[in-house]
Amino acid sequence: MLKAIIKFFKALNSNAHPGEIGHAFALGMILGFLPKNNALWYILTVLFFFLRINRGALIIMTLLFSMLAPLLDPMFDSIGYYFLNIGFLEPVFRGLLEIPFVGFTRFNNTIVSGSFLFALFMYVPVFMVTKVGVKGWRASLAPALRKTKVIKVISKLPLIKKIGESL
Repeated sequence: MLKAIIKFFKALNSNAHPGEIGHAFALGMILGFLPKNNALWYILTVLFFFLRINRGALIIMTLLFSMLAPLLDPMFDSIGYYFLNIGFLEPVFRGLLEIPFVGFTRFNNTIVSGSFLFALFMYVPVFMVTKVGVKGWRASLAPALRKTKVIKVISKLPLIKKIGESL
């Protein structure tokens, strides 16, 4: 976990494209909001690790959004209930349940479908805000923080130096 945090902060200050970090934030949101007890979560996790994104940011954002998800479960439940009860889609859902292994994704669970739909809807806004935030961080906040006495003292600690050298 410490390596993921260090990689995340290195990516914020490195040549990594802000889009890679933005996608990692948004994909971490999808994984964080989805319940972890279904095949859809595992399929998406494997798929996301094949993409060119910052994996440290993906792991951290997945953990952070996972902590936020229980607070939003009532909203996810109502979104999923509304979506799963759309009349003209019911035959499609019935047909999907008849396909082997599709039921393991638990798409017919209101919280799974609601959280997935909400995360897909929020993907572009989270991506854009993160991309702008990373550019702002690199342009103004990071240089200002490097000049503070606290950061200078912390960077001289032997443990911090050793961690930085090991990566």
